[in-house]
Amino acid sequence: MVIGASGMLGTELTARLRAQGKPVLAFGRRELDLRDTSAVHRLVADRRPDVVVNCAAWNAVDEAETREDEAFAVNGTGVRALAEACGRAGARMIQPSSDYVFDGTALDPYPEDARACPVNAYGRTKLAGERAVLEALPRGGYVVRTAWLYAATGHNFVRTMARLEREGAAPDVVGDQFGQPTWAGDLAARVVDLAGSEAPPGVYHATNSGHTSWCGLAREVFTLLGADPARVTEVSSKDFPRPAPRPAYSVLGHDGWRATGLPPMRHWREALRESRVLAAD
Repeated sequence: MVIGASGMLGTELTARLRAQGKPVLAFGRRELDLRDTSAVHRLVADRRPDVVVNCAAWNAVDEAETREDEAFAVNGTGVRALAEACGRAGARMIQPSSDYVFDGTALDPYPEDARACPVNAYGRTKLAGERAVLEALPRGGYVVRTAWLYAATGHNFVRTMARLEREGAAPDVVGDQFGQPTWAGDLAARVVDLAGSEAPPGVYHATNSGHTSWCGLAREVFTLLGADPARVTEVSSKDFPRPAPRPAYSVLGHDGWRATGLPPMRHWREALRESRVLAAD
């Protein structure tokens, strides 16, 4: 069962499962709103899935600063209801989460067991969802942290940079925030791997390998489109104040996969080249 099936990850995951001939129940926000906890319990009880992947989330990072209660209703309370429903139905649950649960002060990639310390409201609500899954499903709960997600659909940084290149723009992009661009197709494949494995429950980091800055990613997009990457000007985060502070360094380590025998995901540059997201735009 895929909840949030109309989003970037949900779309890729549903398509991959169906292409592999796997039975999948897909529900978008119109079919299920996580804020309706009674509906959440009814749906899981009626359909009795083996595995539930919750791709639904409040992802408006800046809006969460002034609407944290609303974000928490989806990312915290709604996730807890879904986890509890899975527990009653005997289903495992995979909960995608975020690099924003960390404060960004590290100098090396964050391991899966690093202390979470979010610096914004969105991160706090995602951390609440993580804890809900691990508490409600100690033997069947999986938290999969990802970062800087992009796909051929939906609003994301890669598509925005591609549009700006086509329009002839010369964007200013911050160069002092570092993370791991992650193609939703690769993440969907890893979620399928996890669902079909005997990996122990717990926290896993699922990002493409390597790391870069937002400016570095923008320049790579321009390069792949045959444009001059020098059109992208590197600036400081101080030049772009946002309502929600961002972690300066949110690179995630991948030791959890090695322990299960699954390899870490491929390098972000290779994924971006082969994703065909830019071709789609």
